[in-house]
Amino acid sequence: MKAARYYSLDVFRGATVALMILVNNPGTWSAMFDPLEHAEWHGCTPTDLVFPFFLFAVGNAMAFVIPKLQQQPQQIYWQKVIKRTILIFGIGLFINWWPFFKWENNELIFKAWKDSEESGIRIMGVLQRIAIAYFFASVIAFYFKQKQVLFISCAILLLYWILTFGFGTSDPYSLEGFIGTKIDNQLLGLAHIYKGEGVPFDPEGIFSTISTIPQVLFGYLIGDYIQKQGNINWLNRPLPKTDNPQYKMLAGLFVLGTIALTIGYVWQWDFPYNKKIWSSSYVFNTTGLAILTIGAMIWFIEILGIKNGFMKFFDVFGKNPLFIFVLSGLLPRLLGLIRIEAGLNDKGEIKFISPLGWFYENICAKIPGIPEIGSFVYSLIFLAFFWLLAYLLDKKKIYIKV
Repeated sequence: MKAARYYSLDVFRGATVALMILVNNPGTWSAMFDPLEHAEWHGCTPTDLVFPFFLFAVGNAMAFVIPKLQQQPQQIYWQKVIKRTILIFGIGLFINWWPFFKWENNELIFKAWKDSEESGIRIMGVLQRIAIAYFFASVIAFYFKQKQVLFISCAILLLYWILTFGFGTSDPYSLEGFIGTKIDNQLLGLAHIYKGEGVPFDPEGIFSTISTIPQVLFGYLIGDYIQKQGNINWLNRPLPKTDNPQYKMLAGLFVLGTIALTIGYVWQWDFPYNKKIWSSSYVFNTTGLAILTIGAMIWFIEILGIKNGFMKFFDVFGKNPLFIFVLSGLLPRLLGLIRIEAGLNDKGEIKFISPLGWFYENICAKIPGIPEIGSFVYSLIFLAFFWLLAYLLDKKKIYIKV
């Protein structure tokens, strides 16, 4: 029997893309509502759920693809996985370098791969992390059975904890003591490391990407579980009954989600929730929340049949997730080359802003109330623009996949 296609999984994937665009594009980083900001270090805010939810959704999608690939020659599998990994990683690197020019001393100059020992193009990023996690997770899912995948995932998280604790200095879970900082500096080079934390530290570094692999694998296992336990034709379903296998599947999801949350909560007593080093407790915590979220969506969307415009809003983002996300990163950088005079700075020099900066300062920032309101309105307008684009692509049946 062909596995049922759950609309709720499409909505879940689209919602994560929409939220990634929303939180990554405020009017100003200096005025944001607390839930829209990442935890400064330890902790977990609503925004800290977005990226792991997306990785979890990547795993969900793998659950539909891996069984088909396992029925084909291994050569085809390796060609598809390697090609997709290289493309996603390459696109992420392209975004970091884009638009290849920058303003310096009122002149447009080419952005060199490496300007100095401390300055250059960042190598890692969100898409690069997705590519690496996807590659290793797909290999494990392809060659091992589900119980083995679960064991391997837990073993990776345990090993990551041991390495982080055993080889860190002073406080191994701090910015200065985290072993991943030294490893990334050695492997990537100081010039190609993110420096937004005040010191060279990459929140999407190579070492901390190790623990993102189980995040994808957990998504794969849950996707496989949903398919096998909830395989019915929803178009001709009978009225829900207590003995319906869908109820058993949902009950299983809520139990699994609660177990994951409990493991994460206990683990964080020693290894705190931390997105920037992607701690093992953080993986279990966000996985548990993702499972419960998907379970709730299946209940409302598939069983109760609630498919309104709110669901459609997120669904269209899920049709072209990578393309829309990439474009949301490329467009602001491109518009950044356009300079609009905006008075004088503190030094008496002409200040320039981009068209998007002009829009925020002259429209959104003038909305009455605290500055967080204007910054959030800007984010909503930015998101609405990309929703419209995603909607038009879906209406014309244009789907750009990697």
